[in-house]
Amino acid sequence: MNHDNNLYNKFCEFIDESNIFINEPMKNHTSFKVGGPADILVTPENYEQVQRAIKLCIKNNTDFYIIGNGSNLLVKDGGIRGVVIKLAKLNDITVEGEKIIVQSGAELKDVSKRAVEESLTGIEFACGIPGSVGGAVTMNAGAYGGEICHIIESALILDENCEMRTLGYHELELGYRISAIQKYKYTVLQAVFKLKNGNHDDIEKRVNDLNRRRRERQPLEYPSAGSTFKRPEGYYTGKLVEDSGLKGVSIGGAQVSSKHSGFIINKGEATAKDILDLIAYVQKTVKEKFNVELQTEVRIIGE
Repeated sequence: MNHDNNLYNKFCEFIDESNIFINEPMKNHTSFKVGGPADILVTPENYEQVQRAIKLCIKNNTDFYIIGNGSNLLVKDGGIRGVVIKLAKLNDITVEGEKIIVQSGAELKDVSKRAVEESLTGIEFACGIPGSVGGAVTMNAGAYGGEICHIIESALILDENCEMRTLGYHELELGYRISAIQKYKYTVLQAVFKLKNGNHDDIEKRVNDLNRRRRERQPLEYPSAGSTFKRPEGYYTGKLVEDSGLKGVSIGGAQVSSKHSGFIINKGEATAKDILDLIAYVQKTVKEKFNVELQTEVRIIGE
């Protein structure tokens, strides 16, 4: 605890005390609504604070984890030893012509909404993705035939030496749910999306249609982390899971959604262990029935 107090005091030198939390329950910071406490959680308000926070962790040999709004995250019940740096307060959205310049903590749905207001087309696919821009760039998020790689021009990042750098499109190495950000453990601070001017009514109609389809097909009424598994080549995850007889199957408070089998949901008092056990059970069953290995799309951290 002395180490934590020492770190806390050092964080207080450059981050307001109201943005520093000790033993913070991670269930308050993830869309799954599960997870034990983080030793320290900080919510920086600018790029320099993010940079200093990471440098402080490295200097003190302390593990640190960067998160956005926790929508693609499963934190284990034992919590997180070390520091969680949550970027949700970096959420500015600026429009310059056909470009939208967005800080990494901004939510995709808010960027999509702003694009509608500005009659900009290209990012409609992201209107229902429940993640932050940083997370979306990191995993090249996509839905309804669109992906971040279709619209991104560049990203401002902190590299492995904690230096700010701008990466162009090719340097981002975007593939299916992968990027240079993941590969080299960079931190996204900002992204520039290149869109096109379009007809406001058409854009709004498309967004409304996608949101309606999402409400009809996805279990939005329960806590989840979106699609639990990556899509294996040549297959649809939801169909594999359903054809394995797993639709509606529960372990503790965790359930394979009966609305969309690609989602594992928190039906009520689920623990992270319930969710992890159900993930493992689904993987095992699908492997036995179809010889397909399901990889998790959700990021799992903690102990």
